[in-house]
Formats: sequence, C-alpha cells, structure tokens
Amino acid sequence: MRRRNVWSALTLAIAVAVVGGLLAYREVPPRPAALSVHDLPRVAWEGGPEYYRQFPKMAAWTDPNFFPVGVWYEAVTSQRDAELDKAAGINTYFELTQSSDLALVRQNGMYAFPSTQLPGYGDETVGWLLTDEVDLWGHEGNAPWTGKYPGEGPICEPEEALCGYTVLQTLRDRLPQHDGRARYANFGYGMEFFIKDAAAAKFLDYTDVSSMDTYWYTDDGICELTKTPANLCHLSASYGATIDRMRELDGMDGKRQPIYAFVEDGAPFAKYSTTIAPDQLAGAVVNSLIHGARGIIYFNHNFGGSCQTQHVLRDSCGATIRPAVTEVNRRIRDLAPVLNTQSLDYSFAPGMDTMLKEHEGSYYVFAMVGRGTAPGTHTLTLPPDLPATHAEVLYENREVPIQGGKLTDDFPAESTYHIYKITP
Repeated sequence: MRRRNVWSALTLAIAVAVVGGLLAYREVPPRPAALSVHDLPRVAWEGGPEYYRQFPKMAAWTDPNFFPVGVWYEAVTSQRDAELDKAAGINTYFELTQSSDLALVRQNGMYAFPSTQLPGYGDETVGWLLTDEVDLWGHEGNAPWTGKYPGEGPICEPEEALCGYTVLQTLRDRLPQHDGRARYANFGYGMEFFIKDAAAAKFLDYTDVSSMDTYWYTDDGICELTKTPANLCHLSASYGATIDRMRELDGMDGKRQPIYAFVEDGAPFAKYSTTIAPDQLAGAVVNSLIHGARGIIYFNHNFGGSCQTQHVLRDSCGATIRPAVTEVNRRIRDLAPVLNTQSLDYSFAPGMDTMLKEHEGSYYVFAMVGRGTAPGTHTLTLPPDLPATHAEVLYENREVPIQGGKLTDDFPAESTYHIYKITP
C-alpha cells in the first residue's frame, strides 16, 4: 500500500520517491528484523467506512460491504442508462449532466456527487463536486477569483495571480451548509508533479474526499512532460504512484480523507489515439487499491481514437473494455469487506507492489510487480508465524504451495496481479 521499498540486509539501496512533486532518488536503510504477523503495524488511513459516519447523508457508505466505484460526468435520463451502469458494477456518479433524472439514480440504489443542486435531488446525493483540476487552472494561491472558468476569460485578479484556494473556498460557501454531505474535488498533474508539497497539500484543506487524474497508459506525452523515465512510465504501477503522491500530501497535516483512483476506460485525449487495454485497466485499478485507493472512478469519455463517445461503458465503443471493467468491479464488490479493513504494513519482496489484509481469520495478499521490476517469476516472503501450506489464488481456480514461509508465482506482464487468500 505504501510506496515500494527496496531493502538490502547488507547494503543501502536506492528507492524511487516523489520530492517536491518530481521524481528523485533517495537512500533507505536496511530493513529491520521481521515482526510477527500479529505485531505488524497498520498503514495509516482515514478510518475506512467509519469515516463517512460524520456525513449523515452517507450513512449507507458505512456498510463494510460497500466500496465506491463510479464514473465521471455521466447522464442518467432513462432506466436503461442506470441498468447498464449498474450491470457494469458502477454505484456512484461523480458529476451528472443537468438533464439527469436523480429519481432514477435514487430508485436504482445508486449515488451521486453533482456540482449543482439538480432538480429533485435527495438521498442519492451523498456529496458535492466542488470542481475539477483547479490546480491546473486556478493554481496555488489566495488571490481573488473572477468567477470564470477556463475559456471564459481571466481567472484570477489580477490575471497573472494565483487563486485556486479561493476557487475552492468560494464553491464550498455556495453549497448548502451543514447538510450532511461530503465535499469532493478532483485534481490534476499540477499537484502531482509541479507544485511544491506544502502548497499542493493545501488544496486538500477544502475537500472531504479527493482524487487525482493522471492517465499513464494513454497520455503519450506524460513521460517527457513529467521527466519520468520510460521504464517507470506507462505502467499499472504508475497509477499506484499517483495514489502514493496524494496520500503523501494528504497525510502532511495528520488529517486523512479517502483518496479515490482515476482510471481511463478508453482514449481520453483528443490529440492521442492510444486506448487503454483490458489487462491494463484491471492492473491500474488493482495497483491503485494496493497503494491505498479508497474508491475507483472511471473516466468514461473517448475524445480520441476512431470511436468517440461520452458513454464508453454503454456504447459500442466500449465493447472491448466493458467486460474488463465489469469483472474487476465484481471482484471489488466481492472483496469489499476485505478492502474496507486497515492494511498491515509489510513488504513481501523487493521490487514488488503488495498489500496485506486480514479479515475473519484469513490473510489476503495482493501482489504485482512494482515500478522498475521486470515481469516474470517472483517469490513473496510471508510474515513469520503464519502457518500455512498453500495459498488460494482468488479468481484463478488454483492454489500455490507455501514452502519455508515463501510462495513463488509467475507475473507474466507488468499489469498482472494475483490475490492470495491464506487461511492458517
């Protein structure tokens, strides 16, 4: 769940870190002696489902069987719209068109974070979207805001000033006060790469839930723009690095909130035709979960490629990707009680991205290759005093033996993931 650590018992190792928003390299000390599985510390988090209890309109989200999975900026105007989305495993809409019928959302047991008080809104509206990517167009500052958005004219007063914090505060103030709903915003690569830590973290003072959209698989210019080495760039593990960055910023003030992952389900850039592949999407989602994502949001629009649409998961454009979305969402739904537990802080192997959970007497290990690690056969060392002879590989109809406290498995692609269930 935390940033991948590369340990050596005899020498110092080099680890990739994010410093001041840019990639840097730092030395880390040798790993201390392994702790008993019963003594492992927990990974810092916001509190899981209990976090939502402070928002009365989110009472249903306190259920450990619920895990938020949504789409960005959809229209719900017919029963079929809701049925198609629900069948794909979607339970939440992050922004809706003005034409949307919130009664349909409500009647189908789904939820919404609209940016405005749409006609007929009620219990389905569990939160409000403040705005999108204000770090890129308002930037980090408290100058006056003109009230305009990109393309409408000068944003800040004076024009060269920075006013992103003012934008968020102004939008918060416009919403109904003390209404039991959370405030949510999505951020862009300004916070991830270019804004210094303290200034970037301040954006999160205005939100109760947040996300960051960096489309590592389909943004053909991102490696050069962010000076990310090619072997660390177009990878599932990069989506986990985005979650790491947000969690790092969020934890700076000691007050944590749920961080959601953003994953594209098509070709989101008009200037590029690259489309995410099914295995890449699944890998991006699971790697985000490994690194601590507390929800998943799909960018559901194709602005590039040969099949453009605002409804990838409903239209024929999504015929290839929809099965992958549906399946990974089904697994998230199945594993919600596991995902909604606080992770144990443990590293199974150098160069691997892993997460350890415990639920109802069983241990769950989520594993993928990390950034800079080649696909292939890898060995995971289990915590001591975890007696087991085999691990069930969930959703693969097989088991792997555990010998000498270790299990070995094949990870043929950088996007390959395995979920092991170990019952002592």
